[in-house]
Amino acid sequence: MDDTPDNHSEGRDHAVVLGAGLAGLLTARVLAERFARVTVVERDELSSDGPQFRPGVPQSSHAHVLWERGLEAMERLLPGITGELTEGGAALLDSPRDFLWLSPADWFGPLPGTRVLLASRELTEWTLRRAVLRDRRIRVRTGVAANGLMAGADGRSVAGVTLRGDGPVHAGLVVDATGRTSKTPAWLAALGLPAPAVTRYDSHLGYSSRTYRIPPDPARRWQGMYVQGRPDSPRGGVLIPVDGDRWLVTLIGNGEHAPPTRDPGFLEFARGLRSPALYDAVRDAEPLSEPVGFRGTANEWRHYERLERLPDGLLVAGDAGCRFNPVYGHGMTVAALGAEALREALAGLPADRIPAVSRELQRRTATAASVAWQIATSEDLRYPGTEGPPPDRATRILQHYMSRVMVGANTDAALSAPFFGVLSLTEPPTTLLSPGTVLRVLSKWRLPTAPHAPAYPPHHPEPGRT
Repeated sequence: MDDTPDNHSEGRDHAVVLGAGLAGLLTARVLAERFARVTVVERDELSSDGPQFRPGVPQSSHAHVLWERGLEAMERLLPGITGELTEGGAALLDSPRDFLWLSPADWFGPLPGTRVLLASRELTEWTLRRAVLRDRRIRVRTGVAANGLMAGADGRSVAGVTLRGDGPVHAGLVVDATGRTSKTPAWLAALGLPAPAVTRYDSHLGYSSRTYRIPPDPARRWQGMYVQGRPDSPRGGVLIPVDGDRWLVTLIGNGEHAPPTRDPGFLEFARGLRSPALYDAVRDAEPLSEPVGFRGTANEWRHYERLERLPDGLLVAGDAGCRFNPVYGHGMTVAALGAEALREALAGLPADRIPAVSRELQRRTATAASVAWQIATSEDLRYPGTEGPPPDRATRILQHYMSRVMVGANTDAALSAPFFGVLSLTEPPTTLLSPGTVLRVLSKWRLPTAPHAPAYPPHHPEPGRT
């Protein structure tokens, strides 16, 4: 990893990416196709010995999902990355077929859906970083933070960044991929420019997670588990295999139902979920870590794409622009889709023309977040304690319809496939509004949307019973 300062006088052939998370790494990969040099600036020290937790990604201790469309986009950006991840211990599974999944309505049967890649966030990021840095045009500077933008001579552009303790770095394009701690609104204010408008929805979701050694069980026919909460029972839990031989268990609750981060409360919370299945799985398993909490789960969109005075040469990517309630698992997928949208927007453009079209690039990449935003905010608005603009009539109708879709998708392959296609962002939401799908959904109108579900699904009986 090269820590040599950049002393190029103008930097027109140079792009700087702030943040070495998924969005930053994938953006750097794309920019290396257009710029002679790309520098990734990361305030954390980065491990070269293997996956490790770092303070800049506090949510990495909790369950992460890479949906099929995100994996496909990542594979197009970095051919062979799927194989590298699975060789490192990631699990590539079919959802819901490989899971015990209790939806707000009922248990999903072993139905067709979509592929998901499950791994620790540390493994995913470390594997991507190794793949990205094989490109000699990309280097990373670690342990140093940016503290401002450099204004161009014309007063309408960004010419680089200043680094704390290291001075200026010139660049034709600066990308902020620093995530939820982004300082770009303050940096724009320092240049006399307005900050973006912000739309925010917060359901006050809390996480608590720990890892367990996977206990041997020849009778186990599932690979992961998801017990969802719902407004009348706002507690849930996720159990996924990570990095080969561990389970990562994340407990979830809204508001006063946020899960504890100490024993014995962690297991007691698991015991109180809508199904005892998750508790039964881990009650005798060996814990490998202490529980750790996370509370920063609000949906927040900083609308840089609406700014009329966004300076040339600046782009905001990933969670720095739009972040989601992580319970829906869309963050990594949207990061990959945003990078792919950037690649398409840059096609055929030489490096010296890119700064002047950065506002158009911001608008093009922002569209990658729109469907995930719609899913997360409309679902969060089901919970009465959610803060944010109230749902309009169209949203309430969509919520009611989606409850009916969920009921049917639990047991009907003709509905589970399009439902998971939309959830994984592989298919557009209009897929669920095709005439045939609407008729199939309406044919199940007698089924309750919030029934009392059995402890275990019919296709996987309670342990000790046949």
